[in-house]
Amino acid sequence: MKLARIALRNIRRNKRRSTLSASATAIASMAIVFMFSLISGMKEDMEKNISSYVSGHVRIREAQYNKYEHLNPLHLRITDYEKILPELSSDQRVEAFSARINFPTTIYREEELHRAMAVGLNFTTEVSFMDLESVIIRGRLPENGNNEVIIGFKLAEELGIGVDDRITLLATTMRKSINAMTFKIAGIAAFPIGSYNKTHLMIPLDRVQYLLRMDKSVTEILVKLNNPREAASFAEELNREFKTSGNTELEVQSWKNISIIYGFMSMAQVIYGFIALIFFLLASTVLINTTMMVIFERMREIGTIAAMGMTGKEIVRLFFYEAVFLSIVGAFAGLIVGVGITLPLSAYGLDFGAAMQGIDIEISDIIYPRLNLFSTIFVFFYAVVVSSLASLIPSTRAAKIQPVEALRYTG
Repeated sequence: MKLARIALRNIRRNKRRSTLSASATAIASMAIVFMFSLISGMKEDMEKNISSYVSGHVRIREAQYNKYEHLNPLHLRITDYEKILPELSSDQRVEAFSARINFPTTIYREEELHRAMAVGLNFTTEVSFMDLESVIIRGRLPENGNNEVIIGFKLAEELGIGVDDRITLLATTMRKSINAMTFKIAGIAAFPIGSYNKTHLMIPLDRVQYLLRMDKSVTEILVKLNNPREAASFAEELNREFKTSGNTELEVQSWKNISIIYGFMSMAQVIYGFIALIFFLLASTVLINTTMMVIFERMREIGTIAAMGMTGKEIVRLFFYEAVFLSIVGAFAGLIVGVGITLPLSAYGLDFGAAMQGIDIEISDIIYPRLNLFSTIFVFFYAVVVSSLASLIPSTRAAKIQPVEALRYTG
């Protein structure tokens, strides 16, 4: 306790030096708190987009479809999908499901051709699966059975069309012939995934089946679970059931095995842990340099206390206590500032629309950082431990000073 009181007194004696040391830890803590919050927000956003728009938590496809997906293999389809849906709806783990057909199309408009991606889906069930009503900015959702579509607002701007205008879609059918149909624009959508607004349109499933000559089949069934953590076990269970029933041509995959980007986002949390360590080590160099300056400034004082009987271990502890107190103050201040920056942004968001242009990944244009209590507490203790341990380097140097040499020091 005596050494701790001396350490606190020494900190108060030179406020400018102490502020400099604490500020380095504070800046590093603030940056890491924000980085962890941002990556958590990105991961949460990606989970929502992937589960709603891309693959669900579990995706059912024909086993060879993924291999030939780039060739638009509509013949590799799920022919008896309507027999699978009742089984899914009776499972308490299933929140919602969606049968879809994804296909490339060409939009013919005023003698000009535009490439796009189309999705055939059942708008009655899709409302609960991905809350389509919330993305409509003009018009309404199409009605099943009608030649109507919703289209991304950027694609609509590029085509120069609006609600109630008509477009003709050209597409390759399941049997590799060409077919065309004219559709009315029922609504303009602002999809959360920025790239969808430039490339995607959505059409009633029965109209797509007619356009592509696919009878009553689909290319995939997406399943959203009440607990996404059960996705892997649920997929394995479905695969076993399909094999048992003789449905060996179907393959079920968990969403985390589908999206490579999502895997990178999970790895990013670990990578940021190492980045945090580097940040705090860099911040600790300020603490080390400051402590070294203190040693030379207080050389005669060190010699005096050593001559009065303070051992080398006690001198190390004295400087260690100073570093601990400074790192606690710095880390706490950094956390307060980091939280103060993150909380408003978690409500208003950060617009990455310009930065994400031309990048086709499942992240929204606006990201809302998410403060995580565990990671915030972790950053605090991480900062204190790394900064405090870094002080042992100059503290050991101080402990090796001979009292006689220190008392003669005049620098």
